[in-house]
Amino acid sequence: MIQFFKDIGGFIMTPLYFVISAVLIGFHNLWGGAFGPATGIAWVLSIIGLTLVIRAALIPLFVKQIKSSRNMQLIQPKVKELQKKYGHDRERLAQETMNLYKETGTNPFASCLPIILQMPIFLALFRLIDQAAKNPEETRGLMTVELNEQFGSSIFLGAKISDTFLSTELTSVRILAAILVAAMTATTFLTQRQLMSKNMPADALTGPYAQQQKLLLYVLPVVFAVGGIAFPVGVLFYWTTSNLWTMAQQFYVIRNNPAPGTPAFTAKAERDAAKARKRGEPAALAEAETVVEEIPRPAARQQPKKQTRSQRKKGRPAGPGGSPSAPDA
Repeated sequence: MIQFFKDIGGFIMTPLYFVISAVLIGFHNLWGGAFGPATGIAWVLSIIGLTLVIRAALIPLFVKQIKSSRNMQLIQPKVKELQKKYGHDRERLAQETMNLYKETGTNPFASCLPIILQMPIFLALFRLIDQAAKNPEETRGLMTVELNEQFGSSIFLGAKISDTFLSTELTSVRILAAILVAAMTATTFLTQRQLMSKNMPADALTGPYAQQQKLLLYVLPVVFAVGGIAFPVGVLFYWTTSNLWTMAQQFYVIRNNPAPGTPAFTAKAERDAAKARKRGEPAALAEAETVVEEIPRPAARQQPKKQTRSQRKKGRPAGPGGSPSAPDA
């Protein structure tokens, strides 16, 4: 049985080794010519280049993720109606909710897809780095013995690409690894926080979908922080670069195509009105101002009215027996 799973894993990972090593070697030929083929900076830049290529290939999936996430936000009022109607029957509620997802083309797990699809790539890179350091004679993909030796022993900022926080006793290496783990954790948290604070309407901040998002907000950074101390420095560069790409990509989408009823939508409408006013475009200004006026505003807090001394006396609570207490003489 164990051998069966090993064969399945090899069947999945072998093509990834070839693809990842081909991209790495392509960037290494570029940066190695500039900084030297055995230098850490050449291999770090090659890993960053690999990350950018992978994330560019995942853009269509990211667009699908954004669309599904927006649908999840917009259908929250309908989900709440179903909860009120079928709250006593969990099986019927689950059935009706799934029907709603199908009708609107919504996938409640779409927000996890980019991470799930990156995990095999992440694992393949991890194995390439680990193998290059521990057993350079055993090649994977297009990596040769010479490239393995360069990759596994290359040094960047005093640390080997293959070093982890746990595998070294050098303080300088542990500091670099800790900084990268902290950066990876912080960017994971800020990416999810950016989505929840800017591109989610008030209705979507409660209910099952909100609980799912909050779970991702706090659990994922903890998972990466705990697991990060066992990741090689090269893998930490990959994941941090990937998170920065996600933040920038998400910022662009939220700023230019926000979901209706969100703070980002209000901000965009106000920016459009300001631009139309500055350019002197009456038609565009009127349209933008109409959108701004239609955005619901939170109700203003009512301030208590000032009362005279006599009014305050009349408003005294009732005395014993239910009769108003007598005014002061």
